Amino acid sequence: MTTIPATSAATTPTTTVATTTNANLTSNQFLSLLTTQLQNQNPLDPTDPNQFTSQLVQYGALSQQIDTNAKLDTLSTTMSSILTQVSLLASASQPATTA
Repeated sequence: MTTIPATSAATTPTTTVATTTNANLTSNQFLSLLTTQLQNQNPLDPTDPNQFTSQLVQYGALSQQIDTNAKLDTLSTTMSSILTQVSLLASASQPATTA
């Protein structure tokens, strides 16, 4: 949960917003959100450049992790297939024993 303070001259109640993580955010969607954030920021209180840079770095790292996971899944599937084939070849090449 993220607490967002309301801006009011008389009172300062807080609003609670539930946030969810969606790993399926594409690069275009991220850039669209970032552009919208920049267009709608308060010109008298702009976003901290360090925070902005941090968001870009975090998205880049997340994107790389997703790509790495996809490649590892492919590698795991390929290795499993190869091990199955090697196992079948090894069992077929052993001479039959007679008792």
